[in-house]
Amino acid sequence: MSRWLNAADIILEMMVLHLPSPKTAQVYRGSYLYEGPKDDESCMAIKNCDPKGPLMMYVSKMVPTTDKSRFFAFGRVFSGTIATGMKVRIQGPNFIPGKKDDLYEKPIQRTVLMMGRTVEYIPDVPCGNTVGLVGVDQYLLKTGTIATSPTAHNIRSMKYSVSPVVRVAVRAKNAQDLPKLVDGLKKLAKSDPLVLVTTEDTGEHIIAGCGELHVEICLNDLKKEFTNIEIVESEPIVTYKETVEETSNQICMAKSPNKHNRLYVTAAPIGMELADAIEKGTTGAKHDPKERSKLLQEEFDWEKADSQKIWSFGPE
Repeated sequence: MSRWLNAADIILEMMVLHLPSPKTAQVYRGSYLYEGPKDDESCMAIKNCDPKGPLMMYVSKMVPTTDKSRFFAFGRVFSGTIATGMKVRIQGPNFIPGKKDDLYEKPIQRTVLMMGRTVEYIPDVPCGNTVGLVGVDQYLLKTGTIATSPTAHNIRSMKYSVSPVVRVAVRAKNAQDLPKLVDGLKKLAKSDPLVLVTTEDTGEHIIAGCGELHVEICLNDLKKEFTNIEIVESEPIVTYKETVEETSNQICMAKSPNKHNRLYVTAAPIGMELADAIEKGTTGAKHDPKERSKLLQEEFDWEKADSQKIWSFGPE
């Protein structure tokens, strides 16, 4: 079969014949890729795939170097030309235009072409191509946008159809290896866009992946590539969440420690539509209380008094 249909030739031919060139594709993809206004200079440069326009690049993953100590920031240049020594704005996923959070202005140490296992250093890379950057890894966790225009918004982050649900707690077999474990976990979190590494209140280090096989691969990388120490892992824990199906049939009462205040609580479901609106960010903790109250009354038939008395939103 492989003699008759060589995978490499077939896939390459299919890409050449069926995939649109960056020049064609970015005309209609630009407005979807870019989070800001569709008529600003950065978005127009993406749509025109303009090598002389302002730089816009999306870093999609971190690729470890051969010695595993640093990472190449790998991604695609959507507009402009990125060059060694160029001063750029490194915008993390939480960057908001006009604010300084999650934003660094730094020069690019080196631009590299990544071809399979080999890495070729080159002076600059024009738009439409993929590129690896040296010296950006300490400012980005997994993904981000690299731009030159001070008005540039972020390029929309990739959405994954799976979420990290299988969790494993890890600890170092020898207590003195703990710093190595913490350092290795940081590197693991960078190298895999899907893995989640957290520290619980109990001090446990948790690795979350999207399946048992994924977690197994992550643990293997952690042991052999990022730490070189003995690690003890727990049985996989699957996150368990409960919900409210109908209004509770009894009122629960709690007293404050000084017995002077009583809190009476009933639980009721908020409805799928409102839950979706909160998840999408149409309404929530960060919105103006008056606007939120109006939305809840008009769209979700809440009582005015209830809509003005929201204490907090979960799960944080």
